[in-house]
Amino acid sequence: MFPERGFVALLLGVVSFVVAVQLSYGQGAGAGRPNQNLITQSVDEGKRVALRGNTRPEANARNDRGRVADEFPMEHLLLQLRRSPEQEQALQQFISELQTHDSPNFHRWINPQEFGAAFGVSQQDLGTITGWLESHGFRINVVYPSRLVVDFSGTAGQVRRAFHTEIHNLEIRSEKHIANMSDPQIPAALAPAVVGIVSLHDFKPHTMHQMRRPRPAFTFGSLFGDTYAVVPADLATIYNLNPLLSSGNSGQGQTIALIEDTDVFGTSDWDTFRSTLGLSAYTSGSLTTLYPAPPSGANNCRVPGVVAPNDAEAILDAEWASAAAPNAAIEMAACGDATTTFGGLIAIQNLVNADTPPPAIMSISYGECETVNGEAANGAYNSVYQQAVTEGVSVFVAAGDSGASGCDNSAAEATHGIVPNALASTPYNVAVGGTDFSDTYSNTNNTYWSSTNSSSFASALSYIPEIPWNDSCAGVLL
Repeated sequence: MFPERGFVALLLGVVSFVVAVQLSYGQGAGAGRPNQNLITQSVDEGKRVALRGNTRPEANARNDRGRVADEFPMEHLLLQLRRSPEQEQALQQFISELQTHDSPNFHRWINPQEFGAAFGVSQQDLGTITGWLESHGFRINVVYPSRLVVDFSGTAGQVRRAFHTEIHNLEIRSEKHIANMSDPQIPAALAPAVVGIVSLHDFKPHTMHQMRRPRPAFTFGSLFGDTYAVVPADLATIYNLNPLLSSGNSGQGQTIALIEDTDVFGTSDWDTFRSTLGLSAYTSGSLTTLYPAPPSGANNCRVPGVVAPNDAEAILDAEWASAAAPNAAIEMAACGDATTTFGGLIAIQNLVNADTPPPAIMSISYGECETVNGEAANGAYNSVYQQAVTEGVSVFVAAGDSGASGCDNSAAEATHGIVPNALASTPYNVAVGGTDFSDTYSNTNNTYWSSTNSSSFASALSYIPEIPWNDSCAGVLL
């Protein structure tokens, strides 16, 4: 599989393998700070607050097909917790110091237990929250060391009684879904320590590539003239990787974790990609699959199997991570989706909360419109990326082929305004993408592309100036 010109920008984040260094965990300045109790009143079920911004717009009367049965299983729900404002300020300061060269905390990563002790909720608050869930019949599966996420399971009936919201069947353009019909509620006493339930619906993040028809050749026609497919050797030429590769800096000793909710259909595509496009000489490169389990409790990482079309994204991720870092260990970190929880988020939580240091690089090629993702889900990605940063993890997320019109993905026209990918819009990740090459616009294709291919099918001659990626009819340059 080959990306066309705009898609190559998504690969730049992975190129940073050449400078990424995974240092040992250390006792940073953030560790050891006491955390205060935020729940200071007794839990009164009659005094409740709504967790605003956690109902999908599709959950409306027009799409409603009735309440699900009370026995409907709601497996591996994630409750996102909240630290105090003082802890948040301390965390911001610690993250800043981690990146400040003359700070004593420069690159002094901490482990999940230290993170939880300094920046999670107190053990007393944690006990109050899990006790409240259990009083409503929920099963506690995992309490993460970060002290910011609780994995719990139950039924739709228990959700209705505990959170005062109903789970209904929906039908949207002949597609069936389930979702909560109103914002969940919790006792007011718990509110200072609770952000919300990450998801009570089954609308999952989607892959961020546009499906393109497979092409039999590397240079082919398009509406705008010749379109030049980018191969690994082109990537190395355009972004000046060749000096690094020639000096032996090709990703050896590094692990790139690709976050997925599917298995790949097979690894033969990866092998063919490498052998055909000149990467087989890098013999240390590898591709493996990992199903990361939580550090304790019930295993919430289900083997997903092959999920189409997500499996196409997964193998594309593996191929192009390998193109940028041909000697790196490419690790598919995959967890199957739970009833209403995205498997990729489960994989991320399990990796950053593991007893062993996480991989230095995580790459995520999924996304969702930020305005419909929900307050709790947006908070969940912000929080887990914060934790990843304190452990020395660089998180790269695809901006997406639909760019700022992510709320109108696959629609004929954009009606929801400019909105980023929710998974890519935090200060703690690098959002990768959003540019196109200006060769065709500037009528300089012959300047930057050879008319023939090398033995590895390369044809790029140099760096190609870039422009904002907007291939729509509203694109000013086009």
